Amino acid sequence: MAVGARSGHDEPEKRADGAFRDDTTGDDVTGDEQAQPPGDGAPGDDGDAAAGEGKYPKKPRSFWKELPLLVGIALVLALLIKTFLVQAFSIPSESMMNTLQKGDRVLVDKLTPWFGSEPERGEVVVFHDPGGWLEGQEAPKPNVVQKFLSFIGLMPSAEEKDLIKRVIAVGGDTISCKEGGKVVLNGVALDESAYLAPGAVPCQDSFGPIKVPKDRIWVMGDNRQNSLDSRFHQQLPGGGTVSNDEVVGRAVVVAWPVTRWATLPIPEVFDQPALDKAMAAAPMGAAGLAGALPLVLWRRKKQAARHTAE
Repeated sequence: MAVGARSGHDEPEKRADGAFRDDTTGDDVTGDEQAQPPGDGAPGDDGDAAAGEGKYPKKPRSFWKELPLLVGIALVLALLIKTFLVQAFSIPSESMMNTLQKGDRVLVDKLTPWFGSEPERGEVVVFHDPGGWLEGQEAPKPNVVQKFLSFIGLMPSAEEKDLIKRVIAVGGDTISCKEGGKVVLNGVALDESAYLAPGAVPCQDSFGPIKVPKDRIWVMGDNRQNSLDSRFHQQLPGGGTVSNDEVVGRAVVVAWPVTRWATLPIPEVFDQPALDKAMAAAPMGAAGLAGALPLVLWRRKKQAARHTAE
């Protein structure tokens, strides 16, 4: 028999460098590589990554564990929206008919006042009671759920004493009205037929002329015969006007009921350039008077000196 003869099933031949030679494949492998199965510990080996994933599968979080987190996020977002963006308010009376019906829900823009925006003529605004306007009127007593939903803005304000009216005049305007006549704003008679309730007269009692102080507004309801507005609070501090700081925001849309969904734009009557021109005329006249006064005094002084010399 020949020495060193072997079959294909014999163990691989050991070489002088300590490696083994496998005649079946013709590949050289070290002793360590032979002992370690493929995919174990080799850097960047895809087989190793797959094996690791198989050993430690990611367990999805239970829906019931995520639910409180989702609810918490939703409540925080609702609170932020109510505080800085929009808030729902309920119409408690008929003072704004037919623009707004009792029980309507309106959405009020609270964002623009944060950027320095002030109330404008013709806007429908919500404002806090300036003091004494709602005296003697009891606010409805909500339950705990209503209080919570009102706090986060998912329901209209429940306990705050707020009112909703239309801005007719702003700081610097002069407003007046004669019994049964039209409201006169800065010398311009307003045609309010576009928003007044059917059959309502602009004012049943005379008032004014009233100069609205700076940073304050004069408000009136669209249902003039059923609205306790600026006209009826002239004996209070502010003379019936409301401070801009008391304004919560502008009502921009009727959101509920869906059958009454509508926007609340500014009526065209308030876009008349004559309103601003008339308001600007008074300061210009005052400036002219102030400029003429020194000249008049100088002429009188000159005349007095002439008489003395004579």
